[in-house]
Amino acid sequence: MVNSILVVDDEAEMREMLVDLLHDGGFAATAVEGGVAMAQALDQGRYALVIIDLRLKGEDGLTLARGLRARSSVPIMILTGKADDTDRILGLELAADDYVMKPFNPRELLARVRALLRRSVLAAGGEAGSRERCAFGDWVLDLDARRLFNAQGEACALTPGEYQLLEVFVRHPNRVLSREQLLDFTRSEDSEVFDRTVDVLVVRLRRKIEANPRQPRYIRTERGVGYAFAATVTRVA
Repeated sequence: MVNSILVVDDEAEMREMLVDLLHDGGFAATAVEGGVAMAQALDQGRYALVIIDLRLKGEDGLTLARGLRARSSVPIMILTGKADDTDRILGLELAADDYVMKPFNPRELLARVRALLRRSVLAAGGEAGSRERCAFGDWVLDLDARRLFNAQGEACALTPGEYQLLEVFVRHPNRVLSREQLLDFTRSEDSEVFDRTVDVLVVRLRRKIEANPRQPRYIRTERGVGYAFAATVTRVA
């Protein structure tokens, strides 16, 4: 089911509340209490989004998210009850596409869910007709299918946030872009993106496209300003 969502939370009341909220928002939702049940649910069905509580009894939600990201590009949303930025940044760096703070506004959560699902659907589209493709180095970014391919034609899995940032870089090569500009280019109307998100996504992109992420060839840091995509970008058929 396209709009089927899996919720992972060890609090029964929270699971029930989230399932009811998602159902009221027009989504199919299943809730489980931990990693074992999550793995079983993922083996038995297809989900468009997984929502994972950061603090599970006896388990680490970040570890679950990282394990899921290693095997799937399904959008991941982290639920966190802590007020500081540390968990949000770690969650985004380790795999999540978005986070929601507890306690949350139900309308905000539904808006963020819809935004992630829209980006995911766009990332899977663009199969027919003439394509807009851009090549840089050993990579080809298909802007219609929203997919990245290496020199061997193998797809490199990108989360919606990673794809959005890479598309901005590819469309603005050899130009210094401030964090504020990158936020403006990638910001969703339904999402409140904070400044450190850009830095986290850059780290993740470097791990995927750079031969040596510590000495990046493509995504260069311009200290005190932002980033520049140092590459010759060409259109390909």
